[in-house]
Amino acid sequence: MQQELKSELTKQHIVHEAFKLFYENGFKATSVNDVMKATKLTKGAFYHHYKNKEQLALEVIKLKIQKRVYDGMIAPLNKEGSAIEILETTFVNRIKSFTNYDKSNGCPMNNFINEIGNYEKCYQLALKNIIEKWKASLIALIEKGKVEGSVKENISSEAVAIFLISAFEGIRGIRKLYNDDQLINDYIKGISSYLHHIKS
Repeated sequence: MQQELKSELTKQHIVHEAFKLFYENGFKATSVNDVMKATKLTKGAFYHHYKNKEQLALEVIKLKIQKRVYDGMIAPLNKEGSAIEILETTFVNRIKSFTNYDKSNGCPMNNFINEIGNYEKCYQLALKNIIEKWKASLIALIEKGKVEGSVKENISSEAVAIFLISAFEGIRGIRKLYNDDQLINDYIKGISSYLHHIKS
């Protein structure tokens, strides 16, 4: 039991350090040696837990990136309140919560999509799975909004969901090019205007 716990903690340590390296330096630029150096583990210890960098990347997507998207963008959609208010607070509050470190490095999921989304089928499927869950949760909320009367009935819930995801992910990527938040402020105005447009 003690050995299992130690093994699990070691895996968590590897995933945590790998996520940080992938986020800051990119997946392709990060080697297994970089991960070993960051974790202070031997080659044998690393390969005892992960057979290669690809397997580690899938674990990072599952345990780190998926959790970030769920905690920050999916779970808030299940709160009480009108659909429009929930959408506005989720897509505005989340962008306001990012530190300069987050703003400079962009969205971890978006970075992975842009770097390796078409690199291997397994990465594509893992990342697509996160987007599909996010999209499904948004569609459910928008449909709820139509029923409660806070969202116009004639709009496409799928189109709104895709637009909101694309706008959010887009601003996270573009913000990496700038040293101030003017773009984020404009994004917030644009999202607020759009949500006002679909409001019933």
